[in-house]
Amino acid sequence: MARCLRALAFMMLIASHQIRSDAAWGNRMMKFLLGTLGVIAMAGPAVAADLPARTYQALPPVIADWTGFYIGGNGGWGSSRNCLNFVASATIADGCISKSGGLIGGQLGYRWQMGQVVFGFEAQGDWANLNSSHVSILNPVNTTGTKLNGLGLFTGQFGYAGIATLLYMKVGAAVTSNSVFINSTLGGVNLASASSTHWGPSLGVGFDYGFSPNWTAGIEYNHLFMGDSNNSFSAVNPIVAGALIRITQDVDMVTLRVNYKFGGPVVARY
Repeated sequence: MARCLRALAFMMLIASHQIRSDAAWGNRMMKFLLGTLGVIAMAGPAVAADLPARTYQALPPVIADWTGFYIGGNGGWGSSRNCLNFVASATIADGCISKSGGLIGGQLGYRWQMGQVVFGFEAQGDWANLNSSHVSILNPVNTTGTKLNGLGLFTGQFGYAGIATLLYMKVGAAVTSNSVFINSTLGGVNLASASSTHWGPSLGVGFDYGFSPNWTAGIEYNHLFMGDSNNSFSAVNPIVAGALIRITQDVDMVTLRVNYKFGGPVVARY
């Protein structure tokens, strides 16, 4: 194409010289040049069509593989609701109290993937400081309260894997470490206390995202059905003499999680 254009320019130069010396011959030459330009214009698209097409290579697909051991940390928010009942010759209710606060802990587990279905099991432990109290309904001179010190989860998982994502449910057992106390309303002097461990079922749902080859981040919600637990005091019960205190407890928790998966990457391109 470049050689054609140079030849055309040379011919136009000759034509301009001849036009000045021979008008008739110049008119014939100009007609020839215009015809040549028309042929080049029509040939342009055909030449372009003969050029090889530019090819684009698609990025390889992202493949998720959740199989393997993992370990990580979590932190978030928890709420503990506790209903207190004094148990002597009869059960006497003293009302319910709730408290929300922070949670922080860690987890470890193992998952294996079959197609897009993922199974797994996990153990999780969290420190908590959910302390709540209220003036006793039965004896306003005293204040009753509870404190959730920590909790653990032992759960199985069932999930569905997408491209670098995992949506899952979890079900299993939960354990909470609690203390209950009775203080004087004026002055806050401790009059009686007890510690207990509650066991119960748990149910949760979560979402994980693989943001780098071996690292994942996610969010999870769990509800702990802790049921009833009887506690005996280390001192004489100042509200109902000789009575045990029965606590009915439920816990809700929402945590953000970061995990590191051992072995092969969670997400990779193939």
